[in-house]
Amino acid sequence: MKKLFTSVLIGLAVLSSTACKHPGKEAEIITDAVPENKDETTKEVFTDSYGEKIEVIINHTKSTATVHLEGKTYNLKKSDALPAYTASNEEYQYSNIKGNITLLKKNVDMVLFHAKRETKGSGSAKMASY
Repeated sequence: MKKLFTSVLIGLAVLSSTACKHPGKEAEIITDAVPENKDETTKEVFTDSYGEKIEVIINHTKSTATVHLEGKTYNLKKSDALPAYTASNEEYQYSNIKGNITLLKKNVDMVLFHAKRETKGSGSAKMASY
C-alpha cells in the first residue's frame, strides 16, 4: 500500500509539474510607424520698415505656402502662371519677386504686408572701371 501511495504521489507530482508548464507567450513587439516628413520645406521671416514680421513656410514638395502674419495663418497654393514665387488662394496672394515680399488681399487690392529684402552686395560698394 505504501508503494501504491508513493507511486500515486509521484505520479501526481509529475502530472502537476508538467500541467503547470504552458508554452511562454511570445513578447508582442508593437511599433507605431511614424511617417517621416519627406517634404522639402523652407522657412523665412521677413521684417518690414515698421518692424512688423511675416513668417513664410514654403513646401516645395506640395507646392504650397503657409504665411503667418499678426496671429493669422494663410494657406496658399503656388501659382505657376505668375512670375517668380507667387502663391494664392481665393482671397489672398503672397509673392516674392526680386526681393519684394508682398501679401495682399485680392478682392479689395489691399496690401497687408510689404518688405524689400536686402540683397547681398547692395551696399555702397562701387565697381572700378578702367
